[in-house]
Amino acid sequence: MLETQPYQCPYCGEVVEALLDLSGGDQQYTEDCSVCCRPVVLDLRTDGRDWQLEVSREDD
Repeated sequence: MLETQPYQCPYCGEVVEALLDLSGGDQQYTEDCSVCCRPVVLDLRTDGRDWQLEVSREDD
């Protein structure tokens, strides 16, 4: 089950989209911002049909 989610890059402030695979359960991974190419940590938490995405800098 794939979902797109916009988020604000913690480095450059631009809004970009992440493609999330909700079928994999809780996940944490790093994805480069498509604007500034800096590493953004995506922390996906799933709970049944509900899910939450937190975004942070790699150096936090």
